[in-house]
Amino acid sequence: MAEAVVAAAAQPTKLSYFDNMRQLQATAKVLSITKDSERVAIVSDRTILYPQGGGQPADRGSISSLNGDTTFQVQDTRMKNGVVYHYGVFEPSDSTFEAGQEVTLRVESQRRELHSRLHTAGHLIDVCMELVGRTLEPAKANHSPEGAFVEYIGAIPSGEIESTRVALQKEIDRLIASGASVNASVVPYDEAAGLCGGSLPDYISKDSSPRIVRIGDHTGCPCGGTHVDDVSSLTGLKVTQIRVKKGVTKVSYTLK
Repeated sequence: MAEAVVAAAAQPTKLSYFDNMRQLQATAKVLSITKDSERVAIVSDRTILYPQGGGQPADRGSISSLNGDTTFQVQDTRMKNGVVYHYGVFEPSDSTFEAGQEVTLRVESQRRELHSRLHTAGHLIDVCMELVGRTLEPAKANHSPEGAFVEYIGAIPSGEIESTRVALQKEIDRLIASGASVNASVVPYDEAAGLCGGSLPDYISKDSSPRIVRIGDHTGCPCGGTHVDDVSSLTGLKVTQIRVKKGVTKVSYTLK
């Protein structure tokens, strides 16, 4: 396939999953087809495929011509400087798309659902940590099936780790049993700060309108990921271990 670069690809990709996290099929316009480190990448004006980030793995899926003659199997999705790159292979291998062509995007549903559940589970743990009286600062997280965890800056005293795990699991089970909706919204900075307990991380510009995810009426947090509609779908969420090392608390979890 001949390498093609279209200047319009530099424009930020519209993240359609911000508006509808449950949408698994949509149309878009191809902006460029490039080769990056021997991988073919397609950039479109909008996407419903989630690019890896925030601890959530990338979506996979497909991009197809409207008549179905050509399909690009998306094996990985990444974002660079606001532009989303869909990496994969063409079927047939000698086919391609044209710049400006309308195409159909599809998300691999089972993979998306699993990662959405795992990501929401991480947020639910955040909520429940606060409910059990542990006001630690959220740090990094991994919302993949292989070793899911959330980390916090701050240490739980060694003699209270197991009792905290038990109390945390109890709150998790209670909220899953009662149910609580999961909502994401893009709001002005001051409103976002209010939804997040009065402040936002320093990396968020005061001129921006952050996307905030909330579980029920609990404190929200900035998040660009995808989530389930209600925590009642997280049955089987288990806190497997809490470890404290060098002032960081790591909460590992699994989800059936």
